[in-house]
Amino acid sequence: MTSWSLAYEGLAPDQEGVREALCTLGNGYLATRGSAPEHHADGVHYPGSYVAGLYDRLVDDVDGHRVENESLVNLPSWLPLTFRAGDGPWFGDAGTQVLDHRQELDLRRGLLVRTLRCRDDAGRTTRVVQRRLVHAGSEHLAALECTLEAEDWSGELRVASWVDGDVRNDGVARYRRLDGRHLTGHRVSAPSAGTVLATARTRQSGVLVAVAARTRAWRDGVPVGGEPEPVLAERSGGERLRVPVDVGTTVRVEKVAAVFTSRDQAISEPGADAVTWVARAGPFAELLASHARAWDELWQRFRLDLPGDHQVLRVLRLHLFHLLQTTSPRSIQLDAGVPARGLHGEAYRGHVLWDELFVVPLLALRLPAIARTLLLYRHRRLPEARWAAREQGLRGAMFPWQSGSSGREESQRLHLNPLSGRWVPDVTSRQRHVGLAVAYNVWQYWESTGDHQFLSHYGAEILLEVARLFASLASWDRALDRYVVRGVVGPDEFHTGYPGAAAAGIDDNAYTNVLASWVLTRALQTLKMLPRHRSRELTRALRLHHDEVDRMDAVSRRLRVPFHDGVISQFAGYQDLLELDWEAYRARYGDLQRLDRILEAEGEDPNRYKVSKQADVLMLFYLLSAEELTEVLDRLGYPLEPATIPRTVEYYLARTTHGSTLSAVVHAWVLARSRREQSLQFMQRALASDVTDIQGGTTAEGIHLAAMAGSVDLLHRCYTGLEVRRDTLWLNPSWPRELGRAELEVIYRDAPLELRVHGNHAHVRCDASAPGPVRVGCRGRTVLLAPGEEVTFDGEPVVSAG
Repeated sequence: MTSWSLAYEGLAPDQEGVREALCTLGNGYLATRGSAPEHHADGVHYPGSYVAGLYDRLVDDVDGHRVENESLVNLPSWLPLTFRAGDGPWFGDAGTQVLDHRQELDLRRGLLVRTLRCRDDAGRTTRVVQRRLVHAGSEHLAALECTLEAEDWSGELRVASWVDGDVRNDGVARYRRLDGRHLTGHRVSAPSAGTVLATARTRQSGVLVAVAARTRAWRDGVPVGGEPEPVLAERSGGERLRVPVDVGTTVRVEKVAAVFTSRDQAISEPGADAVTWVARAGPFAELLASHARAWDELWQRFRLDLPGDHQVLRVLRLHLFHLLQTTSPRSIQLDAGVPARGLHGEAYRGHVLWDELFVVPLLALRLPAIARTLLLYRHRRLPEARWAAREQGLRGAMFPWQSGSSGREESQRLHLNPLSGRWVPDVTSRQRHVGLAVAYNVWQYWESTGDHQFLSHYGAEILLEVARLFASLASWDRALDRYVVRGVVGPDEFHTGYPGAAAAGIDDNAYTNVLASWVLTRALQTLKMLPRHRSRELTRALRLHHDEVDRMDAVSRRLRVPFHDGVISQFAGYQDLLELDWEAYRARYGDLQRLDRILEAEGEDPNRYKVSKQADVLMLFYLLSAEELTEVLDRLGYPLEPATIPRTVEYYLARTTHGSTLSAVVHAWVLARSRREQSLQFMQRALASDVTDIQGGTTAEGIHLAAMAGSVDLLHRCYTGLEVRRDTLWLNPSWPRELGRAELEVIYRDAPLELRVHGNHAHVRCDASAPGPVRVGCRGRTVLLAPGEEVTFDGEPVVSAG
């Protein structure tokens, strides 16, 4: 195994779901899980396929409550293909045995390779090699090549290839009590010899989906003659091939599929375009060559070398691979956000949460066009966010905690606790900080790219509307002489209210209030930066008057941030909560990641205790440098003592269960400069999150995309000390010697920069193709680096020609 592959030897039914998720292939538009093509959804295998942004909404009755859920739709599967020797059993059914099995994900080329030998109950042995791709350059195409060799038998090889439209959303066990049939109106046809077309329509959203598949076969390199036998049913359809074989005969079957929906641009009709695309598609070898070229271009943009540790590098590349399969150049024209579980499964119903907070800053310095696309997804949903705020009697825009098609709130109102079997109220939609994450990403993108057009026409509007929301959400408390924000839920999620209180939410979540002050300040700054005519247009369009601007400024300076015992309090009243007997609970349960479920099953309430699911206050140290955080707290009138940050880190580290994969990323980040060894341990935990399914079953439901992006960003920005601030790309490296030397590339203000970091030393080279000079700094010293020049920061910066 190399640092460019992920391989599995043998079969492990209990691990199949994890393998399928991690072997998913996608291109930003379409993704297909790594399920074996001979299997259907059977409790072990789950061959899901998804198109970015394609949702459907269904209604269920849950314990007398009307529950409406919008889900990313599982599409008709293009993948099914199997075979048999003569009249023997079909491979995958009873009567067939797998003798050996190997599956390898080729990260460099985006290729899934499967090699096996099987034997049927008549003793006939067949060697099988399958190669699969979802095309990185032609977003509608996917292909499967299956090579079959009759090792010890002669007779007739029969091959079945079909499109399975009899599918439902069934990939998450706790959702299976709810309606998962999102497709209706199925039609199946054979428009030409060797081609089958299946269409269906989503039940509520009315989107037409079309999947066409073309199957061809060669025997010992010669095309197989005769027409295949079409087999058409109500919801599925395909073909069967019959090929005479002798001992040692090799039959190669190619299946090329095209997927279209009525949401696609520049098409006539999904079914017609799907048939046209499969007819025009070249053979598998040709598709693989162009597909591999597209991946090579992506890896050039995301070059990352760690000569010191191949195991770490392999997982980092796997994480980058899945990030680029979810948000790739093929998704630039799409209206889709960042699903928390990628396009790899159905957890969170494919919704978009705050996970882009861990994705956009990384993309902004590598593939800024994708970062821009993700922010435009949010901008298009401003009208819905404004309406949500208006319904709460607030100004501005209130982005939902979980977003899908339209941008309305898609969070569940009830949540099933699998430990107790009870449906309990879910008020996590009170996480107003999701809008702050959107605004933060707008500013990060602007700082990284200098994209004036985006800031002027899109970004400024988002910043101002989010700022208006928090200026409106804040109320003046005369006794405290401060603005307060009541009734919210912070990133922690364990604390959704005060013990025994009838009303949901807590007050003055420190993360929310500090970041709100930061966003308010950035919004006011943006208003001053805009050209006068654009500022005038925007304030008129938003009806943003001087008194409201004045209020935004006042709130940014007087929001309350609670403290206790020399640390930043997670929220007002946190110090009054009970301490948990951690030792007793660990002895009783071992794994406390989902302590909230454990407590609820006991009839207890996590709101009573000083416990956290994941980083909450510590998110401030993740998003803001010490300098930025000091500036914000100074603006708020809270001088930050040097000891406050390490004391706060220690306090919450001892009270966190790490029930979210994001928690390891954040803790690795905040410990990077004070406790390197522990930081590396958390980094290893982040790297292991999905590869080892650290949460015990969640990876099968879809990878944790933000944790994957965050683990890469730990090396990309954290250990290099890379940040963009005040028109300067800053480096402050503290690179762990255990990782050897880092070599990576970024794009800052359209200038390609090559970075080499080792220990506390940094070297930056500006490519000769850069449009102009850029300012680069390290430890308080800056230089203006012209195209073709390079600088070494080791003591005094030394600039030289490249």
